Amino acid sequence: MKAIFRVSSLLVCMASCGGEKTNADVVDATDTSGETADNVDSGSEFHDSGLGSSPSDMPELILSRAAMLGHLNTLMDIAVANDGHRGAGSSGYDASADYVRGELEAAGYTVAAHEFNISKDVWNSEAEVSAVGLDPLSYREDFLIFGHSGSGSVTAALSEVNLTMPPADGVGISSGCEATDFVGFTGGNIALIQRGGCSFQVKVSHAVSAGASAVLIFNQGRPGQTALFGGALDADTDNIVPVYALSYAVAEALIALPPATLVSVVADFGRVELPTQNIVVETGGDDARVVVVGAHLDSVDAGPGINDNGSGVALVLEMAIQIAAENVETDNQLRFVFWGGEELGLLGSMDYVFSMDDADRARILANLNFDMVASPNPVRMAYDADGSMGGESGPPGSVEIEQIFGAWFAAEGLALQETPFDGRSDYGPFIWTGIPAGGLFSGAEQIKTADEADIFGGIAGESCDECYHQSCDTIDNIDLDVLGVFAAAASDAVLRLGMLSGPLAVQGPPAPQSATPSSVPKAPIQPDWLPSACASHERIWLR
Repeated sequence: MKAIFRVSSLLVCMASCGGEKTNADVVDATDTSGETADNVDSGSEFHDSGLGSSPSDMPELILSRAAMLGHLNTLMDIAVANDGHRGAGSSGYDASADYVRGELEAAGYTVAAHEFNISKDVWNSEAEVSAVGLDPLSYREDFLIFGHSGSGSVTAALSEVNLTMPPADGVGISSGCEATDFVGFTGGNIALIQRGGCSFQVKVSHAVSAGASAVLIFNQGRPGQTALFGGALDADTDNIVPVYALSYAVAEALIALPPATLVSVVADFGRVELPTQNIVVETGGDDARVVVVGAHLDSVDAGPGINDNGSGVALVLEMAIQIAAENVETDNQLRFVFWGGEELGLLGSMDYVFSMDDADRARILANLNFDMVASPNPVRMAYDADGSMGGESGPPGSVEIEQIFGAWFAAEGLALQETPFDGRSDYGPFIWTGIPAGGLFSGAEQIKTADEADIFGGIAGESCDECYHQSCDTIDNIDLDVLGVFAAAASDAVLRLGMLSGPLAVQGPPAPQSATPSSVPKAPIQPDWLPSACASHERIWLR
């Protein structure tokens, strides 16, 4: 990024809005207000990122803040009419999808629905892990159900499975990773297993094969690995016994009980499948060079989700409408997608990307993601594609996307800093399958620092969005100024990628139109975790 910014050595956060900082380069903050006129214009002077058409070839695209506010008001009305939220699988989400569909059809698009199912657990009674002599345990504080766990109620003795307690430095933990760990296991007992060495699904499958009636998996016990954690099993495995995660302290308490003490494990729930959908439209242009522009359409069940992520929806929807209204023709195809199930762990985008074959993924030139782009106490951020914050860099081409955003903000004299590029929103499945991605973000629950308040305005010591994932994320919880700025920057990036000829990556593999199936991953390469919700720092671990 340093090559493209007019820079001053300002402090850039290591986390989205706060946390540890490092010296890095950001655009000179010649105007930190973020204010724009009602109409924002993507046709700003192009700076040297080495990408895109010359200014004279760039189409002009103007997004109205009034129109975006109209979309947000409608999404708010939908939430109010549907139990206060627009969560995936709910009537509020269906109404939101109907609204987006109607707007796109009115603009002249042919709308497609990418359908998928959401699994939802409906509990019949309280979750329980208990035993005589054990202090009462609290759900979500001491123990937590695994994703894709089986259900049931069991009272049985514990069997410890190849535990290493306390864990010694330099000694690997492989509790439950081998079938031989269960030699002598008493069928019907509850398996107590230590985290580490292999995936949770491997441990559970071995335990069930050995006759376990339930499985309790506790954190390793090393520094930083003692607390309760969120975990998930494989969605495509039919797990038939209850599986709970425990903190290390709870495991110690269970082991300290007298031998043969009976432990009760209750996971009394039924699982229902809720059909839902992503909304997809496409423009003309080369369908072997597709720019996917996305925003998640669902809210959390706790509130209307107007910043998270009605703001991204309003931006992307109005962009699609104006591209159709102005008859903008790009050389590369633009595909606008409104994702479902993001707040439940990127379900819609994962289903969409992971269900593609290699050839279809090779046709995607880039993904741009817009999630929370109108935070009321905002910091203007782009995803850290080059890994300069200390994380991993994105797939080849991602740095160039970041440079496009950086050049636009530099031209406007507006400050911009980076935010971790770690898969916590719907760009995740794209980067995990080798597709370049990027996007903008104005902050969630992280605290704005004094340095950021000096650069971007707003209030230091408060969250970028005090109403993140709450009922107060309403129409009163948005900053139209930052939404307007981001809309202009997003439009510029989409049009530049839409008009791009040749490879996106300055260094790296060839452009997608010349890629072969062998040049992209044969299967999705997921990390060892998934986000629990949009922009969340809590992870759902797979091992």
